[in-house]
Amino acid sequence: MSEDLGVRNPSAGIGLCGLNTTGTVRYNTGEAELIELAVANGEATLTAHGALRALTGQHTGRSAKDKFVVRDDTTENQIWWDNNKPMTPDAFDSLHADMMEHAKDRDLFVQDLIGGADEDYALNSRVVTEFAWHALFIRNLLIRPERAALADYVPALTIINLPSFRADPARHGCRSETVIAVNLVRGLVLIGGTSYAGEMKKSVFTALNYLLPAKGVMPMHCSANAGPEGDTAVFFGLSGTGKTTLSADPKRTLIGDDEHGWGEHGVFNFEGGCYAKTIRLSREAEPEIFGTTERFGTVLENVILDENRIPDFDDGSLTENTRCAYPLHFIPNASETGRSGHPHNIIMLTADAFGVMPPIARLTPEQAMYHFLSGYTAKVAGTEKGVTEPEATFSTCFGAPFMPRHPSEYGDLLRKLINDHKVNCWLVNTGWTGGAYGEGQRMPIKATRALLSGALDGSLDTADFRTDPNFGFAVPVDVEGIDSAILDPRSTWADKDAYDAAANRLVSMFVENFAKFEAHVDGSVLDAAPGFQAAAE
Repeated sequence: MSEDLGVRNPSAGIGLCGLNTTGTVRYNTGEAELIELAVANGEATLTAHGALRALTGQHTGRSAKDKFVVRDDTTENQIWWDNNKPMTPDAFDSLHADMMEHAKDRDLFVQDLIGGADEDYALNSRVVTEFAWHALFIRNLLIRPERAALADYVPALTIINLPSFRADPARHGCRSETVIAVNLVRGLVLIGGTSYAGEMKKSVFTALNYLLPAKGVMPMHCSANAGPEGDTAVFFGLSGTGKTTLSADPKRTLIGDDEHGWGEHGVFNFEGGCYAKTIRLSREAEPEIFGTTERFGTVLENVILDENRIPDFDDGSLTENTRCAYPLHFIPNASETGRSGHPHNIIMLTADAFGVMPPIARLTPEQAMYHFLSGYTAKVAGTEKGVTEPEATFSTCFGAPFMPRHPSEYGDLLRKLINDHKVNCWLVNTGWTGGAYGEGQRMPIKATRALLSGALDGSLDTADFRTDPNFGFAVPVDVEGIDSAILDPRSTWADKDAYDAAANRLVSMFVENFAKFEAHVDGSVLDAAPGFQAAAE
């Protein structure tokens, strides 16, 4: 029998998921004790400022190719199998049995937490880990119930995270010794062979992405904030588009920086914390996030420390994906409830490295659905091995790795909510202008912020708009304080023929990518697709 410590529901222990151990099981241990144990166990070290620094070994990011979803009678027709790797129920059962055997004499940490700030849709999410620092990480990232509520807590989702376990591909139906196996029917996720903490957080997101659409709730990989009048804005965007930076506005309340739901009561955060990138983080550019890295309780992941244990955020020698994980209340202007009203504006961010898209464009609901399903941004030369020129990236719904259902389900739900609540939709290009990457310049952040402010406060509504000849969306012609040339990308190129060629090339990429969705959308969305433009005079 294990030695059980901490506040818990005595009738809902880890035995519910098949776990039994002769070691010590610590339920809902607080930050200070978790930090003490992580340091004592050699899992992590304290920085000069009191944050906890942990290294994740060979896995410094998500292992997308090692994630599997159990394919059974229930999920057979509900999961988008083109995007999700299947695992048989028998293979999952074998993996579960072997992981339970592996854990039978280990000390374990249990955190009873919540995914979803709206009580009507909240998912009780229990996370069992063998590392104290993993327990602190997930305690920072999810919503912490009131202490009194823990006595009655019953998990709906359980995540078992054992980095020391090594999977057997032949026995467990997986690809390697690393595995993330998601059983949506049983509400059970098994993680083995990786110490990267983000796998736990994304497993909760995957479960909510599966469960919520059936309840009429739109799960979104986005950040969100609200103005003084309660006007909510949602920001979709892939890595590198400015989602976290642009939503961190000191004049607006931060609802959350990564994962939200949109239901009948409005927008709500899935999380109780933030998981921010720290590579090249500076106090001057992002003072709020930088400040959290000097707080006791923050977890720094794969950040290099100097001889005085001061973080060097410019050092990416372990990975460019260095991170910090902290509770939301570490941000001064963060929402206390994680909830806000229905959005007034939806912002879709893209970093167009081809230099074709305008800095801002207004979208119809059908165009919004088209660009949501497309999920476009671009990689630039040098960001990844082998990338020598701009390369289009399409990640449907701005988060394909976490979407268990077919994208059209999310797209249809988003369009309905946009129409029901008369939401303004905008596409914002934070990428290049005056030419493609290497020839043009990065879109001035001052111009982006000014245009975004105009969209959010409504002043942009009174501007004159033109129809973009390539993409068909509405682009402002003249905005006070903004160089009019930047609003017309073609005019910023010295070689207009080169612009036309680049635009046609990008349009063809959109069309080719969207072909897989054509059978799943109606004619109005297909009509919102970009079209080829003959060379302008």
